[in-house]
Formats: sequence, C-alpha cells, structure tokens
Amino acid sequence: MHESSIVSSLLEICEENAKKEGVEKITKVEVKIGVLSGVEPDLLQRAFDTFKEKTICDGAEFVMNIQKIVIYCNECKKEFTLEKNEFVCPTCKSFDIETRDGKDMYLMRLEME
Repeated sequence: MHESSIVSSLLEICEENAKKEGVEKITKVEVKIGVLSGVEPDLLQRAFDTFKEKTICDGAEFVMNIQKIVIYCNECKKEFTLEKNEFVCPTCKSFDIETRDGKDMYLMRLEME
C-alpha cells in the first residue's frame, strides 16, 4: 500500500513546517489529489488516521480535495475540465491535447496552533 509511504512523507513535511513556524500542534491538513495520481483517497484517509497518532498531527482534520483532469486542446486553444477519463477534446474531438492538472498530489494548506 503506497498510501502509507505517502502519509509518512506528508507527516514529515508537516513536522518540518511546524518546526519552522515554532508551533507544537497541527489542527488541519489539506491536500489536493488528482484523479490520475494513483492515490486511493479512502486508503489515504485510513493511513493518515492510523499514522498521525502520537505525531504533531494527532487529532488533526484531514481534508482531501479531489482534482479532476484538466486538459488543454492545441486545436481549439482552450482548456477543459473532463468529467470522464476520455482524453479527447470535448469540443472538436481532437487528440492533440495536454494534461494540465489532475496528475499529482499536493499539500495545499496546514492549520497550526
């Protein structure tokens, strides 16, 4: 389960940020997860709930914002958010597209005390 290694890295990042800010508790961790990232949100939530115990994030709320796929069509010169994983321009049906968002996972925000 690679979600556990992701959470381990996430908790390390939280710890580093808390030390920089001189705080002892993180109350909220907010991430953005792209649908193409390979991260399973349910498994990530379970891993976070398990591994946050006895860390600076113990008791922290974990908020996941799921990012849909955003493409840019090189024919239409427009950006679109896809509702399905169909990698074709919804307007002109071109396959000459670039994926602009929805592939990665990011730490977006921490709330600290």
